[in-house]
Amino acid sequence: MTAEELTIQYEEDGVVKVKELDKALLSKGAWTTIMFLYQELDTKTGQMSEPKISIRRYKKSGDVYRQQSKFNITNQKQANQIIENIKKWFGD
Repeated sequence: MTAEELTIQYEEDGVVKVKELDKALLSKGAWTTIMFLYQELDTKTGQMSEPKISIRRYKKSGDVYRQQSKFNITNQKQANQIIENIKKWFGD
């Protein structure tokens, strides 16, 4: 498996529970970092959630990637706060 093949998409009994919308490979190598844009299925309503972001860190051992950590950005307000702080710290 390659880093480009890693996905957050998850299906259970033929039903997509987590739908990957996009991804960005932030770093590659023995330690790989990927940012995913995704939606989760609300099992009560059957509808997909608003888009969320997950930043995941994987460690490669042999040909296998194992997730080591993750950070989820669950709403647009939180995403905008992160963007503003990065701009403040690093400039536009």
